[in-house]
Amino acid sequence: MKRLDWNALDPAAQLQALARPAQSRAEELRRGVEAIVAKVRAEGDTALRELSAKYDRCAIDAIEVTVEEFAAAEAALAPELKAAIEEAAARIAAFHRESAPRPVAVETAPGVRVERVLRPIAKVGLYVPAGSAPLPSTALMLGVPAGLAGCREVVLCSPARADGRCDEAVLYAARVTGVHRVFKLGGAQAIAAMAYGTGSVPRCDKLFGPGNAWVTEAKLQVSGDPDGAAIDMPAGPSEVLVIADGKADPEFVAADLLSQAEHGPDSQVILLSPSDALLDRVAVEVERQCAALPRASIATQALAQSRLILVDSLAQAVAVSNRYAPEHLILQVTEPRALLDGIDSAGSIFLGAWTPESVGDYCSGSNHVLPTYGYARSYSGVSVASFQKQITVQELSADGLRAIGPCTATLAEAEQLEAHRRAVTLRLAALEARA
Repeated sequence: MKRLDWNALDPAAQLQALARPAQSRAEELRRGVEAIVAKVRAEGDTALRELSAKYDRCAIDAIEVTVEEFAAAEAALAPELKAAIEEAAARIAAFHRESAPRPVAVETAPGVRVERVLRPIAKVGLYVPAGSAPLPSTALMLGVPAGLAGCREVVLCSPARADGRCDEAVLYAARVTGVHRVFKLGGAQAIAAMAYGTGSVPRCDKLFGPGNAWVTEAKLQVSGDPDGAAIDMPAGPSEVLVIADGKADPEFVAADLLSQAEHGPDSQVILLSPSDALLDRVAVEVERQCAALPRASIATQALAQSRLILVDSLAQAVAVSNRYAPEHLILQVTEPRALLDGIDSAGSIFLGAWTPESVGDYCSGSNHVLPTYGYARSYSGVSVASFQKQITVQELSADGLRAIGPCTATLAEAEQLEAHRRAVTLRLAALEARA
């Protein structure tokens, strides 16, 4: 990991210190995804089978997972894994249920009632990656809030293995969360299928879930098409930023950095600390722990574009973190809650020595589908609200219109919208005539 002193850098160098690995939206990628999307739209299921053979190296006959495949997956899983999936789902549901939006009704003036009602997005598509490693946890993170929101049709796509079947744990997690249908599809073709529909895959209104550069590019393309589908958020490679003081345990800090570095070669991890000695100890510990990881080669590539940064205080560390807006922020300091009020941009925050980021990935109850690549400045992670529409309702009595009608008419006149003004004044005149 590159070692830097924040206060020795000029503004340009500071900007470069917080630069993410170049996001892969090269022209070749864009054109490749466009071709896949167009092929799926034109050829439907035939294209899906061809593209699965080409990119996932598997032959799929029935695109949709069958009842028999769900049963076989459940039978194949170890009891302790099934129990862990169910335990995690229960905690995720408990948090998401309590944090879900609530209907609101307010009388803003006598006789003027304004409400907010909630309606589920009717058809949603969930994408669960299974490239270098299948992610049943993502099925939980997406399936639980979709179910709580009451979405009428929830479909899930996840790539098939070489044997033409989906990962057993992903299927079990989908079943536990109440996903309605699962399809053996991956990559940009899965996104296109859910966005536009095929003979087998229903067209969805909104798409959710992380993925590689092809999946991300496909999501961006279909969300920019009026005939496509909305998406949960823009996203990039996984990342973590750790703020640690001189009393932090370097073994813990290194483990947290590596837990994100092993995601992929384009992941990024950053450590900010006012302690030179802590940075030294963490650098040694990262090297020691990384050597023992099964995914050491992947983590090593990620570490090559990661940073150990010396700051002059924890307050400056918070300022730098807000500028970076990390997907995951870990506060490994003596009094983490003392820093919390100062954090305004982060996907999810982990407080103290006993809160590894891993628990948020799996089973603390929060969601791990989070904005990355700096989008935490303006986006939030997936929640029940992500699967709902919030619709406002207003109802006025005659006295209510008398109370706020003149205000409406004055503002409409100021905007030179005469029809707007008359829609009110005609009614006011009618009420006056009846008095």
